[in-house]
Amino acid sequence: MKIKRILPFLLLIMLALFTQALISHASEFNFAVTPTIPENQIDKSKTYYDLAMTPGQQQTLETVLRNDTDKEVKVAMSTASATTNINGVVEYGKNAIKADKSLKYNLANYTELPKEVLLKPHTESIVKIKVTMPNETFDGVMAGGITFKEVKDTAQTDSSSDEKGLAIKNEYSFVVALLMRQSEKTVPANLVLNTVKPDQINARNVILSDLQNDRMTYINQVAVDAEITQKGDKQVLYSEHKDGLQIAPNSTFSLPVSLKGDPLKTGDYHIKIIAYGNKNTDGQFTRGKDVHYKDRWILEKDFTIDGTKAKELNKKDVSIKKDNTWIFVLIGILLLLLVLFILWFIWRKKKKDEEEQKEE
Repeated sequence: MKIKRILPFLLLIMLALFTQALISHASEFNFAVTPTIPENQIDKSKTYYDLAMTPGQQQTLETVLRNDTDKEVKVAMSTASATTNINGVVEYGKNAIKADKSLKYNLANYTELPKEVLLKPHTESIVKIKVTMPNETFDGVMAGGITFKEVKDTAQTDSSSDEKGLAIKNEYSFVVALLMRQSEKTVPANLVLNTVKPDQINARNVILSDLQNDRMTYINQVAVDAEITQKGDKQVLYSEHKDGLQIAPNSTFSLPVSLKGDPLKTGDYHIKIIAYGNKNTDGQFTRGKDVHYKDRWILEKDFTIDGTKAKELNKKDVSIKKDNTWIFVLIGILLLLLVLFILWFIWRKKKKDEEEQKEE
């Protein structure tokens, strides 16, 4: 009976905590973004822009920004072409990833919008974004996004930080995807293996392979199986298996193969990557028993690990167990010297005692 009486109170407490968590999360944003979907939207059920346009066509998009707070909110805006990060996730906002060499139409060059908008308390503002389709005819999709980011007052941010410790500042932004195409014609997918080299992620050694999607099409539901061997040998040294990835049009996905705490060793190596893309029940390629894909690529490449580079990265890798053999050797030598000194001291004392007895 006691448990039955207590249970409702426990549920109320849990509900209150959950509600507070939701409120705290929602309060991180001081403004809201609502795209106005135009008539030439390909799929009007989508909440991002997916536009059908003709060569050279210009169009003005409208996005509603709303400020529900009691203070002014300044919002900065920018556009960028879509990229693919190291986790195999498409990013639509600005980042440090370099534009791919195959990218012919950078979306940022075909959009015009205000740099900043000041939202008064409890008001809405309509932002106009001018987009232009390139004059050339092409099949495929231009992919990117529009980023809306609150501009924080520097002085206010600095005063709120802890002067004695490291201040961690979280920045939040809305990103609305923007896709522009001239037709819905399917573009054949393609994947190219470019450079393979040793590198580091989070201070841990990896072998990084650049997989380039050089076509104006997404490669969806990507699965990758990678194996690294010594050149001319069949024994697999390291492997990586990933699935559920996506690669943006005209972008490069850097696939890391972890060394799992092993140091890099100088030598010649070989990598074999089998990549699958675009799941389809009628696909001719299978991974496992029942998973079918429309596309598959078998990519192979030789690469070399240079001694200087290996030494440099191994020194920075926090997961490599340091070789402390020299410490034990040094301790052993010191112990041996100590034992020899004690034996010499005993011998010397004994000899001195014998000489004193002879003199007597």
